[in-house]
Amino acid sequence: MERRTCLQCLAAGAAACVAPLRARGSVAPPPEARAALPGARLQGSSRMRFFGLHIYDARLWVGEDYPRERPANEDWSRHAVECARVLQLEQDGVEIAERSIEEMERAGPLAPQQSQRWLVFMSRAFPNVTDGTRLSALHRPGEAVRFFVDGSPGREIHDGAFAERFFGIWLGVHTSQPAHRRQLLGSAP
Repeated sequence: MERRTCLQCLAAGAAACVAPLRARGSVAPPPEARAALPGARLQGSSRMRFFGLHIYDARLWVGEDYPRERPANEDWSRHAVECARVLQLEQDGVEIAERSIEEMERAGPLAPQQSQRWLVFMSRAFPNVTDGTRLSALHRPGEAVRFFVDGSPGREIHDGAFAERFFGIWLGVHTSQPAHRRQLLGSAP
C-alpha cells in the first residue's frame, strides 16, 4: 500500500486519510485490555484524519487466543478484542452515537426499533469528549460490548448483534475505511 501524507490525500481529492501509527518501542496494553484479554497484545493501529484534521488514533488489542497469523477469512468476530481510540477533537456523545448508527447500517439495514434502541443506548454510553479522551470497547463475541472512558468502566450492552455491528464499523468488510481496517487487523502491507 502506498502511504501518502494527508496533504497528498487532499490533493488527490480524498476526504479521509488513514496513516499508520509509528510506535516508539513497545506499546503496553491499557489496563482494561490486560484485565479482559489474557496475554493481550497489539494487533494493529491506525491514525484517522478527515480533510487533514487528526480525528483519532486507534489500536486493536487481542488476547492469546487470537491467531498470530492472520486468519484467511479475517474472522475477528469470533474473538474477544478491544478497540481503543484516543480522540483528538471535541465531540458530542450524541453525535458520536448517531454517526455510529450510520456506519453500522453499512452492513445492511437495521429495523427502526432496533436502530432506535441502539441509538438510545450509545447516546447514554458515549460522553462528550475532549482532546485526549480514550474511548475503548471490549468485544465479547456473540455476547456483549463493554465501554470504557479513559480506562473507567462504562455502560455494557448484552446484544450479540450490536457487538458485531458496532465493531464492524472498523473491522467489518463493509467499513467505510478499508485501509483503517487493514491496519487495525494487522494486514496492511
